[in-house]
Amino acid sequence: MSLRVVFLGTAASIPTDARALPSVVVRRKNELLMFDCGEGVQRQMVRARVGFHKRMRVFVSHMHGDHVLGLPGLLQSMSLLDRRLKLEVYGPVGIRAFVEAIRRTVQFVLTFPVEIHEISKSGIVCDEKEYYVEAVRTSHVVPSFGYALVEKPRLGRFDPKKAEALSVPEGPLWSKLQHGKSVKNAVGRLVKPRQVVGPLRPGLKIAYSGDTRPKRSLGKLARGADLLVHEATLMDELVDRARRDGHSTPSQAAEIAKKAGVKRLILTHVSARYRDVQAMLREARKVFPRTDVAEDFLTFELAPIEA
Repeated sequence: MSLRVVFLGTAASIPTDARALPSVVVRRKNELLMFDCGEGVQRQMVRARVGFHKRMRVFVSHMHGDHVLGLPGLLQSMSLLDRRLKLEVYGPVGIRAFVEAIRRTVQFVLTFPVEIHEISKSGIVCDEKEYYVEAVRTSHVVPSFGYALVEKPRLGRFDPKKAEALSVPEGPLWSKLQHGKSVKNAVGRLVKPRQVVGPLRPGLKIAYSGDTRPKRSLGKLARGADLLVHEATLMDELVDRARRDGHSTPSQAAEIAKKAGVKRLILTHVSARYRDVQAMLREARKVFPRTDVAEDFLTFELAPIEA
């Protein structure tokens, strides 16, 4: 199962003519998982052809406007399009009051339920059958969280030839073995799943920093990730300002990626002062070569390695 990652907005606090405010959406099967929700996100969704009617969860890293002010427009657009499926919103304390204020003061009728999950500590915040989302506290100037989308291990690959050699007839017994249950073969002997099914296959992992200074807990969250999306608001020469404002530089993000052993690093949350990101890219690649800088509508697929 592949994951499709779309950068809807890659700017820092102020949008530019090339960059919208922060939002990254991951499509997994027929579900969308959005990380941060900057202003105008619904227009970016239209341009990226993401869609408004899928099962969807929104994970807000912190309550600064550039990360959360897209919610009113998103809710209204979805209602105007007659969405019916529930929308789930996760975020720090304050997200509930914010969404309730939208409901009270903005004059439109919601056509779908909105379920709010306030996060006050690190841990797993969403646990589904095939994946979970973990949150960790990060180091910004207001309470903030980073997130990791982690797919649970998949069943091992079933070997039909081994099943036939063990006199297990094709049909329901094969299905039981594939799902971890022992069966009796045609001559009444017990056949165990490990005899015909390979080892569990790992899923994919994506980590997202939100806004943060370098933080050890974020490195732990990202350990072994297929993709780390990390902010790099200011370049290395402004490291003192970045620390004061609760942000990271390209080299700092790259150091986290290196220590965490991630496969790929994408930098985002780029300050409006940088029109050309090549210098930023060079700073990061000196530390971690498998780095790129996101631009709006950058899209790519992550696929698991099949054993």
